[in-house]
Amino acid sequence: MAVPKRKVSKARRDKRRSEVEKLSAPAFSTCTNCGELKTPHRVCKSCGFYKGREIIAQKEA
Repeated sequence: MAVPKRKVSKARRDKRRSEVEKLSAPAFSTCTNCGELKTPHRVCKSCGFYKGREIIAQKEA
């Protein structure tokens, strides 16, 4: 039968059980120009605007 060689410290045990290492859902914000969801501090993929300025020119349909 396997037996641990040393006692696991409370700090190590609690670090393993904590929520620190768990993944969180990505943050989203709405684009001020078109209203689409986008990641913060990034250019909007649908309209190409960032902070009210056009960064990427979109092709006309």
